[in-house]
Amino acid sequence: MNDPIGDMLTRIRNAQLRHKSTVTTPASKLRGWVLDVLADEGYIRGYETGTDANGHPTLVISLKYFDGAPVIRELQRVSTPGRRVYKGVTDIPQVRQGLGVSIVSTPKGVMSDANARAANVGGEVLCTVF
Repeated sequence: MNDPIGDMLTRIRNAQLRHKSTVTTPASKLRGWVLDVLADEGYIRGYETGTDANGHPTLVISLKYFDGAPVIRELQRVSTPGRRVYKGVTDIPQVRQGLGVSIVSTPKGVMSDANARAANVGGEVLCTVF
């Protein structure tokens, strides 16, 4: 797998299209950090660690719905393995005039765009959520 974050985001999008309550993805530290930001911002209910049938670690993501519609309306990957997108603290993009969230990997950890501005750090823009 070349793009683990992109794979996880695609699994979330596909599960929401089918109105699934949970979705499973292979576990990694970076995926967990991105899911922490999504949970803190209220886009998912949360996630748990587990193992699959072969004993490999997995993350079970609990999706969130409001009035039958998914809370996440748009989920896009910005920085890919073939094209990294780095932004300074003043250039971090706002999603829909601040209604959405950009998830940024900074030297101080993976955080939302608002937290990155508050901490005065830039970094790699992983994805945007609305």
